[in-house]
Amino acid sequence: MKRLKYLSILLLPITVYISFTSNGWLTLLPVIVFFGFVPLLELFFQPDKSNFSKEQEAYEKEQSIYSAILYLMIPIQLIFLGYFLFSIQDTTLTNLDLIGRVSAMGLLCGVIGINVGHELGHRNNRIDEFLGEILLLTSLNTHFLPYHNGGHHYNVATPNDAATARKNELLYIFWIRSHFMSYFQAWQLENKRMKENNRSWFHLQNRMVVYSFANIILLGTIFYFFGEFVLLAFISAAIIGILLLETVNYIEHYGLLREKNKHGRYERVKRTHSWNSDHVIGKVMLFNLSRHSDHHYNGSKHYQLLKSLPESPQMPTGYPGMMLLSLIPPLWFSFMNKKLQQITS
Repeated sequence: MKRLKYLSILLLPITVYISFTSNGWLTLLPVIVFFGFVPLLELFFQPDKSNFSKEQEAYEKEQSIYSAILYLMIPIQLIFLGYFLFSIQDTTLTNLDLIGRVSAMGLLCGVIGINVGHELGHRNNRIDEFLGEILLLTSLNTHFLPYHNGGHHYNVATPNDAATARKNELLYIFWIRSHFMSYFQAWQLENKRMKENNRSWFHLQNRMVVYSFANIILLGTIFYFFGEFVLLAFISAAIIGILLLETVNYIEHYGLLREKNKHGRYERVKRTHSWNSDHVIGKVMLFNLSRHSDHHYNGSKHYQLLKSLPESPQMPTGYPGMMLLSLIPPLWFSFMNKKLQQITS
């Protein structure tokens, strides 16, 4: 039964369904639950630092239920995207209704579209990676995979990484720098791969070329069948999902830097180069994403196996609460810079 705890993520589509079928403040229910109730509840639960033993880890690695839960997210995301495109056409919707439904879809884009897409994109088989690409496409963030796997994991905690926030960097500046720099570097990585294989950059083996066509086809299809207003609503939801991703990126590595050795090379990635959180609710609902140090230590390790590591710097609360704190830069800098000083002194 403990394996089924990851099904708690179903609370998100349930609240989104209420948003899509309601009016007024109820359309904001997903935001209220995940950025109101969840951060509040996490203050009352002790962090769970327990890990599997080696024997348990070997056993749990083979349990298909963990992957089945991820696969379940794919039809949920696609069905809700279609439902959103139809529901947002209602001409009787008020501005509050529109904001609520767009933000609800945006949460799905970030939590399921990007986060589950990220997990599947790390799997060492083409089918899972393809399913991850579909999820990322629903958030217009397909460039995430080539940059994340080939750039972020290699350059994390260095100035070369788009997704590592520098000390005293404003979240709102980071959003722009991280997103567009990672997009540019995804092209660089794929173009370099094509050159090494003696192929033109404009080749169907170049994932960025394929992703670009896929994004254009998706946007064109939505425009053709639903019109300009629905297209803009979808783009707005995708942007919210992307901003959620970039906010998570911001809090995961804020201010952490790898040292250079005498040859000018950065030290290998250690478990001290990511901020971790073992707070139960956010951890489970995000498929252990907050055990981020172990993820960077072994990017292909499945989410259920990620460990809590005592040497990793710890956040005082879960991801939802830390994301809210990051939106207020003076409070964020005041709190996190002290934490940085403590772990580097």
